[in-house]
Amino acid sequence: MSDDAVIKRLKVIVKEHGGQLGLAKAIEVDQGFISKVINRKQEISYYLIRKLCFQLKYSPEWLILGSGEKKVTKTESPKLITEIQMLRTEVDILHARMKTYEIQLNEMRRQDEQHTKAG
Repeated sequence: MSDDAVIKRLKVIVKEHGGQLGLAKAIEVDQGFISKVINRKQEISYYLIRKLCFQLKYSPEWLILGSGEKKVTKTESPKLITEIQMLRTEVDILHARMKTYEIQLNEMRRQDEQHTKAG
C-alpha cells in the first residue's frame, strides 16, 4: 500500500462526484481539505477514509489496498464488518508509513557513516 496509490483512487472518487467541490459537499468537508490531500500537503487520514467508506459506500479494501470491489453493495453488510475493515486498513497505513520511516532512517545512517569516513 502506498499513499500514491490511495491518492490515485481518491482522484477516481473525485471524478465520479464531479470534482473536488462535489465530493466535498457529498461528504460534508471543506473542498480545501480534499485539495490538500490530493496535492500531498496533508496526509490521508482515517477521518477522510471513514467518510468516503461510510457516507459514499466505497470499500475500505479497495480504497486503501486497491483490491476487491470499489463499492460496498450488500445492504445487509453489518456496520461491524466495515469497522473491522477500517481498522485493518488503518493498520496497513501505519505499517507502510513505518517502513518509509525505516528506509529514511537507514538512509540517514548511511549518509552519516559516509560523512564520518570522509571526515
